[in-house]
Amino acid sequence: MALQRLAASSCGSNLLKPISAALSLRRPISSDTTTITVETSVPFTAHNCDPPSRAVDTTPKELFSFFHDMAVMRRMEIAADSLYKSKLIRGFCHLYDGQEAVAVGMEAAITKKDCIITAYRDHCIFLGRGGNLLEVFAELMGRRDGCSKGKGGSMHFYKKEAGFYGGHGIVGAQVPLGCGLAFAQKYSKDETVTFALYGDGAANQGQLFEALNISALWDLPAILVCENNHYGMGTAEWRAAKSPAYYKRGDYVPGLKVDGMDVLAVKQACKFAKEHALKNGPLILEMDTYRYHGHSMSDPGSTYRTRDEISGVRQERDPIERVRKLLLSHEIAAEKELKEMEKEIRKEVDEAIAKAKESPMPDPSDLFTNVYVKGLGVEAYGADRKEVRATLP
Repeated sequence: MALQRLAASSCGSNLLKPISAALSLRRPISSDTTTITVETSVPFTAHNCDPPSRAVDTTPKELFSFFHDMAVMRRMEIAADSLYKSKLIRGFCHLYDGQEAVAVGMEAAITKKDCIITAYRDHCIFLGRGGNLLEVFAELMGRRDGCSKGKGGSMHFYKKEAGFYGGHGIVGAQVPLGCGLAFAQKYSKDETVTFALYGDGAANQGQLFEALNISALWDLPAILVCENNHYGMGTAEWRAAKSPAYYKRGDYVPGLKVDGMDVLAVKQACKFAKEHALKNGPLILEMDTYRYHGHSMSDPGSTYRTRDEISGVRQERDPIERVRKLLLSHEIAAEKELKEMEKEIRKEVDEAIAKAKESPMPDPSDLFTNVYVKGLGVEAYGADRKEVRATLP
């Protein structure tokens, strides 16, 4: 089936609608919700629980959205690489290309009322939560239109209204915070869960085990997601962990190992995890994934692994190419149409960058805002340190 036949509700408009000011993850309109059952690339491996089925139900509409969203994320991160090398992005910058299936598959299984908290490799998670490209690039460049008003940079994205609580720079520190979010959810009885993401490099942190212990004691709806890209900075997992089977690390807490390069497997696992956590408490998901870039922009990424290893993963496990093959094999789209979409995405990203460059830098007085609750602490003072409000409201 050609892509045009999926656009039944587009009323004659272009498949890719004109780029709006928001520059968010926009998808061509597709109304085909016919169920397609696809088997995951590899079986799930379970610890102290029965694994979900490998047969995943999807639709042409969903597969098409997966391809689009991951392609936007991939292009965004490649553009961020160029901006960093041009010194328009400074400081730390950790890219997510290669790991897009985790962000997209997770979103497909949950709602915006569920919470996500992650470490500093956060650009794509933010985009998946409903952020837009302008907010991403403006934040990366330290501009006012950024999601954290240009004050957080690459490592500190945030979107509370969509249940995204950061972007954290301290290794592993987001996990106890995520368990705190889960405690609030259980207290409120709102039937939502929290996904606390961390890398294999953070998996040996003591605070992770402390948070997991209390989450299990209190049956909190917390899902700990280890994005295992196999290298903590430049250290291979087997050199850092006596047992790199991270899904088993909870001992008394069930775990599931997932092909994190298969967006449908991630969707199925996260759906399973949410249902489990609401009934039984915490669960560990280990996403077997891979980053194409180095740990950060200061890491070439090829001194502790071979270029052949990187290219091998690209050829055999790339998450976008896997969905492309599904779209073609099920005749949902033609190769030419997908290439046209990628061309439009490139244009969309370029326009977002241009808008971000026009965004002003934060005012020096902004140093004193968003530090404490409004009206308290240093927000009662101006940039010259003179008190602007003598009494609290």
